[in-house]
Amino acid sequence: MSTPENDSTPSFAELGLAAPILQAVQQAGYETPSPIQAQSIPPLLAGRDLLGQAQTGTGKTAAFALPLLSRLDVKNKSTQMLVLAPTRELAIQVSEAIQSYARHLKDFHILPIYGGQSMGIQLRSLQRKPQVVVGTPGRILDHIRRGTLKLDKLEALVLDEADEMLRMGFIDDVETILKETPENRQVALFSATMPGPIHRVAQKYLKDPVDVRIQSKTSTVTTINQRYWQVTGMHKLDALTRILEVEDFDGMIIFVRTKNATVELAEKLEARGYSAAAINGDMNQALREKTIERMKKGSIDILIATDVAARGLDIERMSHVVNYDIPYDTESYVHRIGRTGRAGRKGEAILFVSPRETRMLSAIEKATRQVITKMQLPSSEDIADRRVLQFMEQLSETIESQELAYFETLISQYQQEHNADPIEIAAALAFLVQKDRPLKPVKHVTQRPAREERERGPRQERGERPSRGERPPREKRAPRAHPNEPDMDTYRVEVGRADNIEPRNLVGAIANESGIDSQFIGRITINDDHSLIDLPQGMPKDMFQQIRKVWVNNKQLNMSLATEEAVAESLAARPSRRNFSKDRKDGPRSKPGKKFKKS
Repeated sequence: MSTPENDSTPSFAELGLAAPILQAVQQAGYETPSPIQAQSIPPLLAGRDLLGQAQTGTGKTAAFALPLLSRLDVKNKSTQMLVLAPTRELAIQVSEAIQSYARHLKDFHILPIYGGQSMGIQLRSLQRKPQVVVGTPGRILDHIRRGTLKLDKLEALVLDEADEMLRMGFIDDVETILKETPENRQVALFSATMPGPIHRVAQKYLKDPVDVRIQSKTSTVTTINQRYWQVTGMHKLDALTRILEVEDFDGMIIFVRTKNATVELAEKLEARGYSAAAINGDMNQALREKTIERMKKGSIDILIATDVAARGLDIERMSHVVNYDIPYDTESYVHRIGRTGRAGRKGEAILFVSPRETRMLSAIEKATRQVITKMQLPSSEDIADRRVLQFMEQLSETIESQELAYFETLISQYQQEHNADPIEIAAALAFLVQKDRPLKPVKHVTQRPAREERERGPRQERGERPSRGERPPREKRAPRAHPNEPDMDTYRVEVGRADNIEPRNLVGAIANESGIDSQFIGRITINDDHSLIDLPQGMPKDMFQQIRKVWVNNKQLNMSLATEEAVAESLAARPSRRNFSKDRKDGPRSKPGKKFKKS
């Protein structure tokens, strides 16, 4: 059977759930089941196997938990229900959801089992004989082999996010676990997609399953407003900071590609006054769980995460998802933005795209069948207006909620002693308060004039250019002692003409490896055993170290900051000017100065 997501569905009370389960559902405020729930609950209640296909965020946990809990025998102290999940986070999330649905079942016990948690804790918890176990395939298989988890009385097995378990290499473990379960157990398999290996598992281990497919019009939730901003690596942090200034967000998750990037970005946002925390695979499980709990309680507002670390997260206050680094595939994008806009709530998804990543943007739009609109980055004036509004609101709130008698006396005393205007006193206090977050507009990005005006000044100031016959004889110009441009630093790299290096080789290597747009790479001088290159001032230390390790034509750059003496010596040694103009075929000879933003 299949159904579009907007089909009308019966109420939970009409589905035949056990009274304690229905009571928990009603107390949670749920009235109408989602399509996957409405289609899955009746056959699972009847004991049928089920093959369910629906996108993430559609309510699959309740779709299997509610009917299987209704069939549970709480007096039986053996493990009756096993749920396999691809990640620790999803296992914990599913376990918490099942616990909430079973709150009115007496003597009910559930145990999440996953790698990274103490084996001793799990062994002691298993001795309590939980009726439901939720875990990752690897750790579940460990306990089966140890003999500490008995599945001989198992009534139901659930494979949640089966396609993700396949992607993460768990499919063999899943099949081994399936072979350890009784022949007459009930199996429910849920997956967002149905690749060949998953379909073969379903054919082999499911008996005459009910096929439920929720056909969404799009691959992403329609309640999510998707936008993108085209930005290069060196300006991402500035763009993110400006977005944070003006976006009304409750909770936000920012996706990056590497574990190190989670920590670095979290530190930079903390330094800017935002309550942010990293979550990645290098953190121990206790710290990860504590971080997620802090996010749920509102003590932090921003999580910076990798794909694996954030898998399965379902935090109600998550209003925004920012793809700081674009994902490598379209399915990862769908899973990422699925952290918001869940259960009918509105959500915002923002994607940062570099010029070289526009093809991936097109692929995402094609896969999701939705147009991702280009966003308007907030201007300095927008940010200032926002800050003024927040300042005014803070003033009103303080006047209404705080006891200010002491401070009124203090200001009155200052006014009398200095014969000062009360407005001037208030303005001075406001200036002191807003120094770190100026209320007046400030420029965020250096504006670049047109190339002709950069090099020779505005046209109206140059006057008419004389004809060839009227021109005075050209004077021989002295060579420049130091060719780097304003706001640029000159670096030395240990590759040169002897290594068959051309300027385009250096431009391509540095642009690709560092994220510096080629338009911000300045003058290049090629010598026999080394080269000089102008790059924007204020290069971050991590980027400098990254470029130092870059290889060009089988030789490492080993870049270093050049001294003025070394630059002058190199200029004197070069045979002609053609090395930093004619040979560079991929762009102009030099570009305007550009400073890195301080982080």
